[in-house]
Amino acid sequence: MTKINIWNDKRIVLTLDAGGTNFIFSAIKNGEELVQPIRKPSNSDKLDLCLKTIKDGFQEVFDLLSEKPVAISFAFPGPADYRNGIIGNLPNFPAFRGEVALGPMLEEHFKIPVFINNDGDLFAYGEALAGFLPTVNTHLEKKNSPKRYRNLIGLTLGTGIGAGFVHNGILIEGDNSIAAEVWNIANSISPDRNLEEGVSTRAIINQYKSLAHSDENLMPKDIFDIAVNKKEGNQEAALSAFESFGTHLGDAIANLMMLFDGLVVIGGGLTGASSLYMPAVIKVLKGEFKNKQSRLIHQLHLWDIASERDIFLESKSKEIKVPYTNKTIHYDPIQKLAIGTSQLGASKAISIGAFAYALNQIDQKL
Repeated sequence: MTKINIWNDKRIVLTLDAGGTNFIFSAIKNGEELVQPIRKPSNSDKLDLCLKTIKDGFQEVFDLLSEKPVAISFAFPGPADYRNGIIGNLPNFPAFRGEVALGPMLEEHFKIPVFINNDGDLFAYGEALAGFLPTVNTHLEKKNSPKRYRNLIGLTLGTGIGAGFVHNGILIEGDNSIAAEVWNIANSISPDRNLEEGVSTRAIINQYKSLAHSDENLMPKDIFDIAVNKKEGNQEAALSAFESFGTHLGDAIANLMMLFDGLVVIGGGLTGASSLYMPAVIKVLKGEFKNKQSRLIHQLHLWDIASERDIFLESKSKEIKVPYTNKTIHYDPIQKLAIGTSQLGASKAISIGAFAYALNQIDQKL
């Protein structure tokens, strides 16, 4: 992929934020929305109506523009053959049972390229281009530090867990469009279950119900309110539910950091409850195995905490002599990583990621 200057690219891309309840349609130019977003019910249980809603939503935005967009680009749930725009069986969209050629349908109607990806990938891409990664590097530059980061791990926390990896401005997609599908990785906390059974809204709900011996119809926000004593309920069970969530998440992040060696940014609806689960995440990341080996080789710092951010930004680099010469070379003896919260918000990061992804794909074909 070439590097796109998203803040100075006058091409227009139509975008969609595809939720299980609502679809939100928009258009982006120069990295910013051009129109007031259009919201429509997803009709996710009726295929024909759902497809018509998608087509009509894009058409409404299309008709508001004074110039023709160059592409449509958006995130949509998988499993999917994203490169060919084919959506498979979706658990959260009952209408999609069997293969649906969504991308080709839209290309046929609008006569422009259509790019579909998953939300974790586009979130990471948006944060790498315009959010967390450039923010960190800008702060390092202001501190006159020679260190610059190129790798980013993006995680979205909500109904489930999504992820994306970006290296040096390149989104890592995988040969089957399923790179960074961390929801299905194993974890040492619950080795008989995949990660998403420990890191999802249902994980919080199920853990609370089990510990509280409750059959109440609660959402994570209710359990959060119980945990912070704003709602009646079993506070101990609520706190334990978020702690379990954080422990599972921390285990996964530790593995990802050791494999990919990059900064970590977290976004999504559940970041609002980070005060309850992040202590457990950090406990894992700064913990040890039974043989006393640290989970991370890196020094880890919390970007959202000013005192930790200052330590992270402090440079320990020095010049060392090259043997048998008069030359010196830069050496940084400290291997550091940081973890922080989205600088853009998940929805905007995904939209910017979709915008940039489309322009890169178009430019590659020129």
